[in-house]
Amino acid sequence: MDGYGTAGGDGPRFTVDVRWSGRTAVVAVAGELDHDHAEPLREAISGALEQGAERIVVDCERLAFCDSTGLNILLRGRLEARETGSSVELASLGPTVGRMFEITGAKAVFTVYPELPEDLAGRNRP
Repeated sequence: MDGYGTAGGDGPRFTVDVRWSGRTAVVAVAGELDHDHAEPLREAISGALEQGAERIVVDCERLAFCDSTGLNILLRGRLEARETGSSVELASLGPTVGRMFEITGAKAVFTVYPELPEDLAGRNRP
C-alpha cells in the first residue's frame, strides 16, 4: 500500500492508503475529510492518475465525515480523470457521507457501489 498521508494533531483524523488491483487504484479513506485534512486525498488521486490508473475507486467504508472541501477534491479528481480517459468511482458510502452526496446532487455524477467490488477487495498490483 502507498500511504499518502495522515492529517491530524494528536492522532490521525484522516488517513489515505492506495493499493492496486491491475490498472485500478483503490484509495481507502478513513476518518474526517475536511478543509484541514483534504490534501492527502488530492495527492492520492493525482498520483494514481500519474501512475496510469485507468480507474480509481475511493473506498469510503471508514469515512466518518466529508465536508464541501472533500467533495470538491473528489469532483475535481473526477474531471481530471475524465481528461485522461480514466474514472473516479465511490464505494461504501456510509449514511452520513452518502446523505451529503445525495443532498448536493454529487451522487448522480459518480458511479457508486454499495460496497467495494469483490474483484478489488484485498488485491495488490501483480
